[in-house]
Amino acid sequence: MRSNRAKVRAGVSMAAALPMLAGALALGIPAAHAADGPGRDTLAGTRPAWATAKADKGAASDGARVSARVYLAGRDAAGLAAYAKAVSDPDSASYGKYLSAAQARARFGASGAQVAAVKSWLTSAGLKVTGVTQHYVSVTGDVAAAEQAFGTQLHNYAKGAKTYRAPSKTASVPDSLNGAVLTVTGLDTAPHKADHDDQLPPPDAVFRNSGPFSSYYGSNTATTLPSAYGKKIPYAVQGYTGRQLRAAYGAGSRTGKGVRVAITDAYASPTIAKDAATYAKKHGDAAWRTGQLRQVLPKDYTRTEECGAAGWYGEETLDVEAVHAVAPAAQITYVGAASCYDDDLLDSLSEIVDGHLADIVSNSWGDVEANQTPDLAAAYDQVFQFGAVEGIGFYFSSGDSGDNVASTGVKQVDTPANSAWVTAVGGTSLAVGKGDRYLWETGWGTEKADLSADGSSWVNFPGAYTSGAGGGTSATVAEPYYQKGVVPDSLAKANSAAGNRVVPDIAAIADPNTGFRVGQTQTFPDGTQRYDEYRIGGTSLAAPVIAAVQALAQEARGGKAIGFANPAIYAKYGSKVYHDVTDDPTGSGLAVARVDYVNGYDTTDGLATSVRSLGKDSSLKAVKGYDDVTGVGTPAKGYVESYRRHR
Repeated sequence: MRSNRAKVRAGVSMAAALPMLAGALALGIPAAHAADGPGRDTLAGTRPAWATAKADKGAASDGARVSARVYLAGRDAAGLAAYAKAVSDPDSASYGKYLSAAQARARFGASGAQVAAVKSWLTSAGLKVTGVTQHYVSVTGDVAAAEQAFGTQLHNYAKGAKTYRAPSKTASVPDSLNGAVLTVTGLDTAPHKADHDDQLPPPDAVFRNSGPFSSYYGSNTATTLPSAYGKKIPYAVQGYTGRQLRAAYGAGSRTGKGVRVAITDAYASPTIAKDAATYAKKHGDAAWRTGQLRQVLPKDYTRTEECGAAGWYGEETLDVEAVHAVAPAAQITYVGAASCYDDDLLDSLSEIVDGHLADIVSNSWGDVEANQTPDLAAAYDQVFQFGAVEGIGFYFSSGDSGDNVASTGVKQVDTPANSAWVTAVGGTSLAVGKGDRYLWETGWGTEKADLSADGSSWVNFPGAYTSGAGGGTSATVAEPYYQKGVVPDSLAKANSAAGNRVVPDIAAIADPNTGFRVGQTQTFPDGTQRYDEYRIGGTSLAAPVIAAVQALAQEARGGKAIGFANPAIYAKYGSKVYHDVTDDPTGSGLAVARVDYVNGYDTTDGLATSVRSLGKDSSLKAVKGYDDVTGVGTPAKGYVESYRRHR
């Protein structure tokens, strides 16, 4: 996840914590819809937390337009959650007994009668059905019709400096539908989107790193710069390559042969095939086979300016090149969303599940938990559950802003990484030494101090916090069974005595100061577009690296899908297959020196020299054992082959 270029969904509710949704959010059985007066069942979480009496600006106009999605609960929502848990648990007799997409749909998907009943109810209320998928029925209409259909009034509410429409009470549906409706989205008009109409723009302006560099950690010491932590420090690496990452995380001879990995982001880079091929050739990665990389794209793109479409090109490029660098034989399918909005991102995830396009799905996007609403959380979780019963695992970056206090003022985790049905991937600073030898990792968290004008000292060392791996305790998701007995109570019970989900689950390289080199076509100051390389990091790097490691593990397992991996990941906790990451592995403090172009491209506007301290992640700490920066740790030698025991 890159907070400045492709960070997702930045404009929903920043209000108080969302109400707890037990059941699906806690890897259990979804709660039944509660009665809401005669003949109605409520849809929990459909009134956003910011729609308060104090913020109420009055009723919305009856004629105003509404666009909504009515998500279908399917034949057996409780059975879906239960089966998804059973096939993912190594201790279950049903472990690994996955269903095909068609079998999952036939057993748990919505029936034709349910779809017909939902459509009939919506049209009888005066709404127009605009689309039907396996997951939802989309409708449009006016406010009056929506109010009739969903048993609520739509009012205008102040939210920050803006005004949005939302239900004045929780939406409901006729109980005659017999639980066919999971939830409804779109009744509130606050933007549910990714951060980042319909011609894709050219690549972003060029970005480059200035030297000096280290080729591996410690290869080039900054002897002319001031010391830090009582010693001279190395220059930041130019960017690790696949060879170095494979060595660090115990790839051995595995290549991901026969394994399918999918990547989701918004939009699509127009130069990805050429860039990926150029990068592989330059850095000794295996050449791409014909058809090894393919893209599944929507008919049309929307909101390209609002979402900053070009910023997503680098996200796709990073994800594709990182997966190939670590798992060079894996088949990669990129599934691009039509926009950065939740509805479109959900469609991309659903496309992977409905067609079983891959067994492993890397997702380098997310937003803070306060911006998620329970209706959308339920829709996401249903897709993840269908994936689990098919043997598909979803991996989400945990965020790049630590505890999020500096960026939002509220200590919170990111979403969808907070879902109990996905693997949340945290981040580290990685030291790979001479001969590709793993040296150590710290939790990713950076403090920066600039060089003084006379070059004799670092100003206010260690400086200010800049970024770090996301993590912490969810305020909305109950503690899943697989974390119990592993996650300390001090974390699990930080927000409630009953316990909550803690993020992340596992981790990998993320610190841009010890980052990965990526190659991408960019726009230069003279207007030309050409391939160039730069170092990058963030948990947007950690997620595809872990997805690639899981591809190696699936190969070791004889090609049998790992599926939803968290139960297996936690079952290995405390063993030697993980690097147990702490913030100060050497006991003496760690830092690197960086020299950057002020304009991000060349020396025209000068250079800026700084020291970046490692292992300083806001209030989060990487400690011995499980922690909320790196989870159970990072894959070590033996991790990949440990999956052979679960064939």
